[in-house]
Amino acid sequence: MDPRSLTPALRALRLCLHLLTAGLLALVVLRATGGPVVAVAVVMGAVYAAGPLLPAVRATRAGAACWLGTLGAVWAVLLALSPDGLWLAFPLYFLLLHLLPARWALPAVAVAAGAAIASYVGHGGGLNPGAFIGPLLGAAVAVATVLGYQALYRESERRQRLIEELIGARAELADAERTAGTLAERERLAREIHDTLAQGLSSIQLLLRAAGRDLPPDSPAAAHIERARATAQDNLAEARRFVRALTPPDLATGSLAAALERLCATAPGPAARFTTSGTPLALPTPYEVALLRIAQSALGNTVRHARADRTEITLSFMETSVTLDVVDDGIGFDPARAASGDGGDRGDGGFGLPAMRARVRALGGTFTVESAPGRGTAVAVSLPLPAGGAG
Repeated sequence: MDPRSLTPALRALRLCLHLLTAGLLALVVLRATGGPVVAVAVVMGAVYAAGPLLPAVRATRAGAACWLGTLGAVWAVLLALSPDGLWLAFPLYFLLLHLLPARWALPAVAVAAGAAIASYVGHGGGLNPGAFIGPLLGAAVAVATVLGYQALYRESERRQRLIEELIGARAELADAERTAGTLAERERLAREIHDTLAQGLSSIQLLLRAAGRDLPPDSPAAAHIERARATAQDNLAEARRFVRALTPPDLATGSLAAALERLCATAPGPAARFTTSGTPLALPTPYEVALLRIAQSALGNTVRHARADRTEITLSFMETSVTLDVVDDGIGFDPARAASGDGGDRGDGGFGLPAMRARVRALGGTFTVESAPGRGTAVAVSLPLPAGGAG
């Protein structure tokens, strides 16, 4: 009964209950035929008014039960003195239902209704259907009103929790999108530096070395060519440092195989196992980034959609290519429908199958998906090994 915990609707209902009780007590006093009835009505009004002011009544079930017991005892005395006291049964129903647990409130309401009926009959009222219908109907209305409001309140609380969860999920999604955008831009810059500046500087260095070999030893241009070659070499080393700095954190502290093993070890949901085959080779940074991101996307799709019990990630090094296979035993899907947009993608927008396929195509590799409803999913990536090594 802490006023700070009440909603506006509950505050309005509480005010109406107070006014109803005060009005009925005033009616009992006006119709009283003797002083004892007035005295008991005043005592009942005082006990009722003291309830909301007592901290124990507001804070604990035991305090509320004691107050209700005292109020009920005074009301019983009023019932014994005057039949008009039964009018106060209706607000008492609401108090009992609001302050007591359901397993106690319903029997207490039944007892209050029985007391009202007994008072009516005991004061000379006829034993007719009306003597029972009034108190029982009032009790039924009170029970239906309180229980209905409690059900609506619980539903409102549930919806509020859902709204808060959705707001939190939206914030997390926004953070994830910002992080993904940052990582994507870092990878794009790394590819651009590697494929343009680094390769261009490497070519300049080779050309200057060849030019230096063709010059006579005493040529005045030899020193300039050597300085130019040294400058190109220094800038090439700087470009490669930029590429390493822009590499995803998972790759910055170890090899691709180690990053994939950590990915499987920390993945939520189904058990994920990582294996390698062949002789590990140093791969170009764009290769490592693409394979890691594809593995993350495929494993994320498995966790979110596949309802799988097991996932296998295999990295294979062959003579002319490197392959990545992600296989799960989940519910599968129809790749044709996913490709056409009918039925949705196993991914989440920009990190679904089209994004994986685009990464592989940009590196000149092949990307295949094998799946069927109820038969799991297998994602296979094959990238040709560059003739000149990792670069």
